Amino acid sequence: MCRGRVLIVEDEFLVAADVEAALAELGFETVGIAPDTQAALSLAAAKPDVAIVDIHLRDGPTGPAIAQRLVEDFGVPVLFVTANPNILPRASATGILGVLGKPCREEVIGAALDYILASQNGEPADPPEDLQLFSAA
Repeated sequence: MCRGRVLIVEDEFLVAADVEAALAELGFETVGIAPDTQAALSLAAAKPDVAIVDIHLRDGPTGPAIAQRLVEDFGVPVLFVTANPNILPRASATGILGVLGKPCREEVIGAALDYILASQNGEPADPPEDLQLFSAA
């Protein structure tokens, strides 16, 4: 059974492939890997349940702008996973939920996704300790 459908927005192929493999092992389906804005917005049409977004991508530090578009245009909640969580401005759009710092263990990503999806469905859930929330999911 699929735990959820995830869009990965990451330009480092090996990192993205590792995340995709880890998510598959944890029971998540990946709708695709996007290295830039155009690919992310195109893949958002597949209606993922959540997106994992890095800040710095092939087309520059566009992660926050992509996240905003994913939330506003497609209704996709966003989790940032980045090596630079402290430079990320606090999100203004509802649906941009929080950040995990890289590197992070695959079970932490899975727990964060479970928390986000449960919260989106109105189910009680506790966030994993490593997840820095921007607002209540």
